[in-house]
Amino acid sequence: MSEHNATAARPPGRPRSARADEAIIEAALDIIAEGNTVDALSMDAVAARAGVGKATVYRRWSNKEALMMDAIVALKGDIPKPAGESVRADLIALLGRVGRYGGRAGKIMPCLAPEIHRNPELYDRYVAWVEERREVIRDVLRRGIGTGELDPDLDIELAVAALTSPVTMQSQLRWHPHLTKERLAERLVDMVLNGIRPPAR
Repeated sequence: MSEHNATAARPPGRPRSARADEAIIEAALDIIAEGNTVDALSMDAVAARAGVGKATVYRRWSNKEALMMDAIVALKGDIPKPAGESVRADLIALLGRVGRYGGRAGKIMPCLAPEIHRNPELYDRYVAWVEERREVIRDVLRRGIGTGELDPDLDIELAVAALTSPVTMQSQLRWHPHLTKERLAERLVDMVLNGIRPPAR
């Protein structure tokens, strides 16, 4: 390809900088980690902390809800892919990642939970994102029904709630002080599986 054609093939406009994206997201997370609420968060403050112009922030995110959603995604990482070995092993691996935060993330996520529920737009964005992760668990359960590992009459939505809710609540709120985190995912999966395996033949 000639130099002229290579230039012509580039999309118009200034290319987006991954370094600027990361700096802006890190700035937003730092501000929240310092104890500020999403309501108090301003795009001006984020831009100043990131060392970029406010226009740079708005070119990437139309509002702070969109920015915070991407910040949450950055904290939690990519959607996990189960190995497919067995329903039990996949569920333990998936639940073992739920609510596992440390350092700055451990300070931020508990603070964001009430903000998510107070802000309808942030709530809708968060639920849509969480649904992608829940769908991975649903797929594991559907596969288990197909292989005969699980009861064919299993209520998948109820099973997802029964599996994920205790881990989330215990990780973020320590709702049950006498319940240790040691092997929590494994113990929970085994307890739930005893109730959703097919009847013995």
